[in-house]
Amino acid sequence: MWIQLAITGLLVALLPLSLVWVSRDQNKYRKLVAVTLFLTFDLIMFGAFTRLTDSGLGCPDWPGCYAQANPLQAHAAIEAAEAALPHGPVTLQKAWVEMLHRYLAMSVGVLIVAQTVIAWRQRKVLSGSPWLPTVLLLWVCLQGAFGAWTVTLKLQPIIVTTHLLLGIGLLALLASLLEQQHPPMRIAADKAGRLVWPATLALLLLLIQVALGGWVSTNYAALACHDYPMCNGEFLPAMDFGHAYSLWRQLGQTAEGAYLPFPALVAIQWVHRNFALLVLAVVAAVGWRASRLAGLETLGRQLLALIVVQFLLGIATVFFSWPLLLAVLHNGGAALLVLLLTMLNYRVRRASRAVPH
Repeated sequence: MWIQLAITGLLVALLPLSLVWVSRDQNKYRKLVAVTLFLTFDLIMFGAFTRLTDSGLGCPDWPGCYAQANPLQAHAAIEAAEAALPHGPVTLQKAWVEMLHRYLAMSVGVLIVAQTVIAWRQRKVLSGSPWLPTVLLLWVCLQGAFGAWTVTLKLQPIIVTTHLLLGIGLLALLASLLEQQHPPMRIAADKAGRLVWPATLALLLLLIQVALGGWVSTNYAALACHDYPMCNGEFLPAMDFGHAYSLWRQLGQTAEGAYLPFPALVAIQWVHRNFALLVLAVVAAVGWRASRLAGLETLGRQLLALIVVQFLLGIATVFFSWPLLLAVLHNGGAALLVLLLTMLNYRVRRASRAVPH
């Protein structure tokens, strides 16, 4: 099984590696990083699809599926599990969704291994230190471990949320590595310096909001409030914050093993949607300031547009009772916002270093 899985991961990675090899881009390493970034974003989107279709336990073991390399080989075991528990988490379709997610994750891992090897072998000619690609390699190994624990610990919310955050962190690190490969942009150093701390604050608040959104998703609390801006007809509904933010517990249960009360789900949803207002204000303000700064105009406008679209997507998921497409797009919007704010932070920090002391 392990050999078959390794070969599958290599085969999936061969396509993007081939695209990099035949590319006309003179900087093949930069192209490799860009392709890896793109696939990592796809992986986050597909991970959201896996979670939202309840396919996370489509193969209830790891790294294979019923100790096989693919669902075709495990077909008999999957059929038996589905027959024993018709409304359970195991179906052939969900097994394929889960395994495709794992194959894509393995291919991203292969690409990051390639980046690290190239970074060390060509460290005298490439931009930046090879230590950032090395951190990326260690990071993706940790991400893989949490992917395994997500399955073996039966979708425990804190594990699944951490897995999501590590994926977002991987995207941010890859964005920084890609920015490192580009020459510095012409940005006024003094004006960039004044944007460093607001951009840092915006990224920090956004990451907190991503964690809160992940907690909503992993606790299946998206429909705890069926209206907006009120929650179930009230601005301050009955909420149970103690059980809501008890981190180490099983899915759908309190730390004591009882069923998670509905007011706890309401609290999870209410905090996420109200913290979004603060994130909207801060990110929009940073985007507006960036849009007025030469060299950052496009990035600033993209931030402004995306934060508004993301906010509207969040509202739409409530009014349309969390349809799958909107929910996946909402996850993707959060990842794109992290990507853009990471790029903004990198650029303003790089430009601000030119300020004389």
